[in-house]
Amino acid sequence: MACVLQIGAGGVGGVVAHKMAMNRYVFSKIILASRTISKCEAIAESIRSKSLGEIICESVDADNVDSIVALIDKYKPKLVVNVALPYQDLTIMEACLRTKTHYLDTANYEHPDSAHFEYKEQWAYDTRYKEAGIFGLLGSGFDPGVTNVFCAYAQKHYFDEIESIDILDCNAGDHGYAFATNFNPEINLREVSSKARFWVKDEKLALNSDLKKDTIYRKFEREEKHFKLEANTQDLKNESYFNGEWRDVAPLDLMKEWEYPEVGVKNSYLLYHEELESLIRNIKGLKRIRFFMTFGESYLTHMKCLENIGFLRVDEIEHNGQKIVPIQVLKTLLPDPASLAPRTKGQTHIGCYIKGKKDGKDRTIYIYNICDHEACYKEVNAQGVSYTTGVPAMIGAKLICEGKWGLNMPKIPNKADNSDMPKGGENQGVDSNNGSGVWNMEQNDPDPFMAELNKQGLHYVVCEIDSNGMRKVLEDGRK
Repeated sequence: MACVLQIGAGGVGGVVAHKMAMNRYVFSKIILASRTISKCEAIAESIRSKSLGEIICESVDADNVDSIVALIDKYKPKLVVNVALPYQDLTIMEACLRTKTHYLDTANYEHPDSAHFEYKEQWAYDTRYKEAGIFGLLGSGFDPGVTNVFCAYAQKHYFDEIESIDILDCNAGDHGYAFATNFNPEINLREVSSKARFWVKDEKLALNSDLKKDTIYRKFEREEKHFKLEANTQDLKNESYFNGEWRDVAPLDLMKEWEYPEVGVKNSYLLYHEELESLIRNIKGLKRIRFFMTFGESYLTHMKCLENIGFLRVDEIEHNGQKIVPIQVLKTLLPDPASLAPRTKGQTHIGCYIKGKKDGKDRTIYIYNICDHEACYKEVNAQGVSYTTGVPAMIGAKLICEGKWGLNMPKIPNKADNSDMPKGGENQGVDSNNGSGVWNMEQNDPDPFMAELNKQGLHYVVCEIDSNGMRKVLEDGRK
């Protein structure tokens, strides 16, 4: 039915390629490209060994627009699926623009020289994508991705108005090592060590009265460091945004003991995550949105030690006459996340805790997915963190190729004030050219995506929580 070019052959890339191969009636021709073609060939061999057919392997420099354009021109794919590094989003988007090819990614752009990420540089492509008549889908992973769709689904079916959202990301798996990261170490540690932030437009909610100060990570905190760190983690401020305000918090400073259904109570830390930026603009009535991720004591203790000695620095330093970036050296030292797959046991649990009103009454809904690491490895040779990102990327690609999302399909208008948008993004969220342009996940009809989650291995559960904390299951995709 469709030829698709996938760029990126890491842990997530392996899942995407396997799941596309399992849906051959949609993805009739799969091209897998990476700078290191041997990684593509290993994935191709795994797909072949599972009797899922053949895929084509190619080499590409994802930092070079001309290299990507040449590969697109060679195969003329309907869609480019970007599961490369977030640093490469803009070059791949530019290549898609030049060739008038649809685009999809799983995480927003990050500048390689700063631990800072936001959508604005990608939103700036909206006008040009509209003019070219192509569709760009941003953040089709789990968080961002599925969490955005959970919120849109709740808005459509369970609320008249949503007041607060807490996105909860729990990895209750165990890989057996004292310290390792479940996805790219550099991206993971940049994200976690950056300042936390939440968005609020109600001063009462800004107090975060349900949270408490961390006592694990900051046990070895010192005001002074033996090196100067010029990074956004040190620049804490309050910043106006979309009729509310970003409130910055020191990294891993605030936490809560959340209870995760079917998994248990876990220490969950306030972080910043990119889906907050778009959900603020697209969820009606929102007054506060936060993001939490779980961390164990071993992870936090090791990470603080690495921070204190300077290994989390993202700037260049001189070592033996050469320039190196400490966090990139650390990435080399740590285990390849893909190597953790056969040894990881336990579950992931990711969901959205949503409060609002329905028919004038207060309502609390929790939508979540639980994923088993060992089951993921058995199916696609990957652990659950890669699986929960890779499957939604395939689903987004599937909906685009089937014509259920994308051109000529209805969008959810946000009526947002785009006066703060960069040039080119002034009409992001406005369907001005038959569904083309750059869109976030929650701006599309959530129903077909939610249906695919249950078909493709990421079953979701919807619970209603009453004032006494009792849960009532309203939907269970596992049944």
